[in-house]
Amino acid sequence: MARTEIHIKDLGGLDKAAGDFLEKAGRHRLIAFYAPMGAGKTTFTAALCRRLGVTDQVCSPTFTIVNEYITSSGQTVYHFDFYRINRLSEAVDIGIDDYFYSGNLCLIEWPENIGELLPEETLKVNIRVNPDMSRTIWWEE
Repeated sequence: MARTEIHIKDLGGLDKAAGDFLEKAGRHRLIAFYAPMGAGKTTFTAALCRRLGVTDQVCSPTFTIVNEYITSSGQTVYHFDFYRINRLSEAVDIGIDDYFYSGNLCLIEWPENIGELLPEETLKVNIRVNPDMSRTIWWEE
């Protein structure tokens, strides 16, 4: 397995990091972000959406579970937040398979709460908060 890392020193480097991420992980349609609360999952998702040409405000779908965005090229991006999911049936009830197998980009926060439902091809991305408050985004393929 090859490990890929992207380092983000501060918010000023966020957009470049998002572009690098999209280039390196571009073929993946299901991307799950594993990180503790406050590590920047939603902030990074918003940067990814900006790079994709989403003009809507990107915010965490903590209560709605999923937000849908349209890119400047007309592609759909689904943004999930499974933080409040207590039972797998809650994710099944929203039609998660329809989203995951739509062929559209799915950006997933708190995937550990639905781990059994994630398709095998899901790219599992980690966000680490470093002692200097910078972030390291990494995954293995």
